[in-house]
Amino acid sequence: ACDTSQLCNCSSMGLDFIPPGLTAKITVLNLAHNRIKHIRSQDLQQAVNLRTLLLQSNEISSIDEDSFQSLAKLELLDLSNNSLAHVSPVWFGHLFSLQHLHLQGNSYRDLGESSPFLSLRNLSSLHLGNPRFSVIRQGNFEGIELLHKLWIDGSNLSQYEQGSLKSIKKINHMILNIRSIKIFSEVVMDLLHSVTWLEVTEIKLPVEKKSLVQNATRPFRLQKLIFKESFFTDQTLSRAIVLLKEITSLKELEAVDCVLEGQGRWNMKEIARSGPSFVETVTIIQVVIQNFHLFFDLNGMESQINNLKRLTIASSNVFMVPCSIARHFSSLLYLDLHDNLLANKRLDETICEGSWPSLQTLNLSLNSLRFLEETAKCTSRLPKLNNLDISQNNFGEIPDVCEWPKTLKYLNLSSTQIPKVTACIPRTLEVLDVSENNLKEFRLQLPFLKELYLTKNQLKALPGATPIPNLVALSVRRNKLSSFSKEEFESFRRMELLDASENNFICSCEFLSFIHHEAGIAQVLVRWPDEYVCDSPLAVRGAQVGAVHLSLMECHRSLVVSLICVLVFLVILLLVALGYKYHVVWYVRMTWAWLQAKRKPKRAPPKDVCYDAFVSYSENDSDWVENTMVRELEQACPPFRLCLHKRDFVPGKWIVDNIIDSIEKSRKTLFVLSEHFVQSEWCKYELDFSHFRLFDENNDAAILVLLEPIQSKAIPKRFCKLRKIMSTKTYLEWPAGEEQQLVFWENLKGALTS
Repeated sequence: ACDTSQLCNCSSMGLDFIPPGLTAKITVLNLAHNRIKHIRSQDLQQAVNLRTLLLQSNEISSIDEDSFQSLAKLELLDLSNNSLAHVSPVWFGHLFSLQHLHLQGNSYRDLGESSPFLSLRNLSSLHLGNPRFSVIRQGNFEGIELLHKLWIDGSNLSQYEQGSLKSIKKINHMILNIRSIKIFSEVVMDLLHSVTWLEVTEIKLPVEKKSLVQNATRPFRLQKLIFKESFFTDQTLSRAIVLLKEITSLKELEAVDCVLEGQGRWNMKEIARSGPSFVETVTIIQVVIQNFHLFFDLNGMESQINNLKRLTIASSNVFMVPCSIARHFSSLLYLDLHDNLLANKRLDETICEGSWPSLQTLNLSLNSLRFLEETAKCTSRLPKLNNLDISQNNFGEIPDVCEWPKTLKYLNLSSTQIPKVTACIPRTLEVLDVSENNLKEFRLQLPFLKELYLTKNQLKALPGATPIPNLVALSVRRNKLSSFSKEEFESFRRMELLDASENNFICSCEFLSFIHHEAGIAQVLVRWPDEYVCDSPLAVRGAQVGAVHLSLMECHRSLVVSLICVLVFLVILLLVALGYKYHVVWYVRMTWAWLQAKRKPKRAPPKDVCYDAFVSYSENDSDWVENTMVRELEQACPPFRLCLHKRDFVPGKWIVDNIIDSIEKSRKTLFVLSEHFVQSEWCKYELDFSHFRLFDENNDAAILVLLEPIQSKAIPKRFCKLRKIMSTKTYLEWPAGEEQQLVFWENLKGALTS
């Protein structure tokens, strides 16, 4: 179960022992949450390059003395939550590189008579203790001089030998789970000169008379003290305030998830006699006070709060700070009252005239404020306020004009249900947050604004750059932005950061071209490229904007369609030219004639033959045909029946059908050839169909009469059959002399009857 970086994850696999075959390549081995009971000498012998070994949450009860002997490069060893009944110094004798050791959650009662950590010169963090851990002896921490973090679960610690922790010269952060106030006092005495940050959990302070420092020499190192899940009464808290003032290095106090049983009846006289407090920062989070509405106003604490610089009271049901107390926070720079019960009626008392004179930052978020105009008016009493957070209050409406502190530079109005932004927003701002307000536009004139946060609104476009010329950072994440142009982007001349992620972008050609070619845009866009995704076109939905490249057709559809139309027109023009040159139309017409003829019998039955000949002639030769030839043939004995288009075509019938039917109903087709005939389109068609009939039936149904001399090459080359007839058979020529004309008529009549 090893990856390419030689991290082997064998956790939660139900293993009863360390698997064999471990090699020198492995750097991280995770065997947590298995059923391993025993670590043998040979189990880890070959894993000489191991840096991390995780064995927590097994059932380990015994470890061979030389099990870790080959792990000289090991940096982290986690043996927590097992069943070790003792801790042996031999285990750690060769772990010269070890920095983090976790031994908590086992079943040992003490660390032995000496120190198990003598060889661990590079140890940085140490976790130890368990519910059975009851004894700490002098010498248990010998060999450790510097720790970044020390965590001791001593909830049932009953014996602590004074000076046991003094051997550690410096501890940056110590977490102590302890219930015995006696041992707490002894531990604090030992840690005054070594610990910087002390965190105490689950302690229940009694009324302690004994000093915490006694004869300890100054200066002390302890600067920060945190109580977690602890229990106080009015009496124990009063005494604790007095005792903690003896630790002159203490600058920061914090209480988290604690319970105070009382109403604020503190021993103010004793607190005042003990002198001023050196604490500069107080943080109180989720402190439960039974009957908090009956809590006293802490009159008499004025002398203890003059030097306080930072105060946080969060999630603790604060609904008011009396004006008499507020005026004594003369040095307070930072006040955080978020997630409480402050309403506008009580805010007027909390921020009264002359209160909080030095305050620069105020957090009133997540309270019960309802009126923005009144809230602004109250804060205008703070002469030095420049940072105000009133987010997550349900204002609902925003007036057109508001009165704010003249020094205000940062304002957080996010999640306040305001439907728009108006001139109520002060022009002095450098940072404005109006996220999560369903705003549809932003057009405020804010000449000094450098940062603007518009996350989770309904904006469809970037705000205009002209009213906010100095903007450096802009967030429009999770709006209705579909795109933004090069001009919009470049109009913000000082823009360094733009967060437009999680919008539904329309990946148009213009937008993609701008994104792909704008120099340095990747450095400006926050969360680029992972959170910039196309919503349309459908073909690229869900793809990252930076990875999408549309085709030429998709980007220049009109141009491509125009080019295709021009190309099609040119092709058609070319086909027409070729068709004209190579007589394609003739072939088409021949095909049509063939299709028409196929619907009829090859020869009309004798009863359907009505004419001796169909006469095809040019209109320019009609005088000779109608006045000379028709008279001669139709008045002969016996007479011939001729079909003429002027006389015999059925009115209203398609002319093509008339031609085809007339030729089909005639025994012969008589062509009166002349120069006019060759130029006539309809004569050509009649010639076309006759040519087809000759080709299809291979007979002599056509009779050619040359009205005037004409060469056979004058007939188009495509009429190969007729050209062959003219070149191989005799055709009739109309003579000029009368005697020859008599012979002509006799020959023509003979041809018609043959």
